[in-house]
Amino acid sequence: MIGRLNHVAIVVPDLAAASAVYRRVLGARVSGPHDLPEHGVRVVFVELPNTKIELLEPYGEASPVRAFLERNPAGGMHHLCYEVDDIVAARDRLLAEGARVLGDGQPRPGAHGTPVLFLHPKDFCGTLIELEQAGA
Repeated sequence: MIGRLNHVAIVVPDLAAASAVYRRVLGARVSGPHDLPEHGVRVVFVELPNTKIELLEPYGEASPVRAFLERNPAGGMHHLCYEVDDIVAARDRLLAEGARVLGDGQPRPGAHGTPVLFLHPKDFCGTLIELEQAGA
């Protein structure tokens, strides 16, 4: 059901500083920042030959990653994102298997404008999973 790894997301306390480290120290190509107020985050993408790293910081007081930074002030790995061919079919299969979809269970546009869903980390070895519809 899951396809390629789309990205690994890392929450950071300072997006500009983290971007500079990836750009200067690691020599990576880093996108400009994108505000995603509907998700409560500001993101950049570090482009790699085989996947991406998403660096994200809280955007707004109600940001869902604010509590993550309170527990992990230096930041850290937040979630893995896998591509799926049909996000609704994937959701329905996961629900039938007893997995929990976060929020209202409806796909909504993610950072790339494609439909995404998040899966409860307790159902996946303690890891928050994002599913993104490929090629939508």
